[in-house]
Amino acid sequence: MSDLALITGAAGGLGQAVAKRLADDGWQLALVGRDAATLQAAYGDDHLQIVADCSTTAGVTTVFQRLQATGRVAVALAHCVGNIRLSPLHRMREADFNDCLNANLISAFHTLAGFVGALRVAQQPGAAVLVSSVAARIGTPNHEAIAAAKAGVEGLVRGAAASYAPAGIRINAVAPGIMATPAAKGILANPASRDAAARLYPLPGIGEPAELAELMAWLLSSHAARVTGQTWALDAGFSTIRPLVRSA
Repeated sequence: MSDLALITGAAGGLGQAVAKRLADDGWQLALVGRDAATLQAAYGDDHLQIVADCSTTAGVTTVFQRLQATGRVAVALAHCVGNIRLSPLHRMREADFNDCLNANLISAFHTLAGFVGALRVAQQPGAAVLVSSVAARIGTPNHEAIAAAKAGVEGLVRGAAASYAPAGIRINAVAPGIMATPAAKGILANPASRDAAARLYPLPGIGEPAELAELMAWLLSSHAARVTGQTWALDAGFSTIRPLVRSA
């Protein structure tokens, strides 16, 4: 029987791309989302589908109770839950800030805790990959909330990687630039804004979820067996090199 991978945020653009990539690699999948109809629309009757909110301990408990009932242990986790809340600090509403933290950081903390807890009970090694952002690595206007949340994700990855390396559990993160997903539809709402966003990158363009899914699948595979505690940028050079500035 193939190994089981757990994908949270599975109905989103990145979650669907990761699911396709891992399924192509022969993984069996357990897919988590907050809405049954959305999961059903994305996957039909394929794979194990679990309805839960990963930003709460109760939701994460539901996920791992469902897995336990099947007699299977997920040995890979792709945590794809997240959102984008953009606003300068002094205008950010409390509700939006809390929503950003819950979706991006709190969900990662609880889900990773459930994942490593299940592996430790089963005395199995495993691998997890979380999603950070270029905004956690370089100051970007109006990104204060998402930057704070994703920087927390990167700190979580380093700390947890240190805690669980002796148990053979690898924990890494990816840090993309903007991608063509539903979460970014407000930023890429029209051709002009999309073109402006694309020109911010040293390698111009907008990232595709399939590109990030490829990296995440590699980090979960045996090919990355010596990789843990790291955050891998997939941002077309945004966080490390300056784009060429051309005059109009």
